[in-house]
Amino acid sequence: MSAFGPLVTPEWLREHIRDPDLRVIDFRWYLTGRQGRDAYLGGHIPGAVFVDLDAVTGKGPGRHPLPSKQRFQDEMRRAGVSASSRVVAYDDAGGSIAARLWFLLGWFGHRAQAVLDSGLQGWGQPLETKVPVATPGDFKAKAPQKARIMDFSQVERLSKAGAGRVIVDARVGERYRGEHEPIDPKKGHVPGAVSAPWIDNLDADARFKSPDELRRRYEALGVDGNAGAVVYCGSGVNACHDLLALELAGISDVKLYEGSWSDWSHQDAPVATGDKP
Repeated sequence: MSAFGPLVTPEWLREHIRDPDLRVIDFRWYLTGRQGRDAYLGGHIPGAVFVDLDAVTGKGPGRHPLPSKQRFQDEMRRAGVSASSRVVAYDDAGGSIAARLWFLLGWFGHRAQAVLDSGLQGWGQPLETKVPVATPGDFKAKAPQKARIMDFSQVERLSKAGAGRVIVDARVGERYRGEHEPIDPKKGHVPGAVSAPWIDNLDADARFKSPDELRRRYEALGVDGNAGAVVYCGSGVNACHDLLALELAGISDVKLYEGSWSDWSHQDAPVATGDKP
């Protein structure tokens, strides 16, 4: 891991929150019911700016395609992010949303980003409702690292091969097994995929487990760094939580299936159900 990130603790953030190069971003988002901006306006970490997931979503496969270079750059600049900024993203969902911004920053070449471990709940107080005016930053998005993602055809070939790179499903177990599907047209999982719910990356205090614990978890699923892995979820957001956990575990050569289940379930492709790959 780098000197900064991929996680920071609430204790670290309290100590460094006034650092001039630090930008704290509230990245809350909800699948149904609530709006992230409303939650932000109701109370946020002092000095934090809000960035909407939909503002950094582009056009492409699935519900949350990756954004264009220009769109992401513009949004980060509006949030006050500069080339020299250290960025801390947080949510109130165990990092399952904030990890997406962590991934996007890295995908566009930024190298100083972290997720607040245990999120808003771990921070506690103080909170503020005042909306800060961010001085526009000079963030410069680099060419996206296309080698870090896979599309439907690549995952389909991998699924049919039945060997090689491990396909990892980050959704909760009932969605993997096909018992419940709240939004996509088909129930189940990609044939051959192993179940690794993102929430199991966390301990009882909603903090990420230790690197050793995470390594053991993924090695038990066959992800040992030799063959590599591709991770998916519903739309490519929560999958980034597993990507972060794999980085903490020291396991490299992992990719994101961009369209994830929201892409696969709209294709003419087989679906598996039950608790086995």
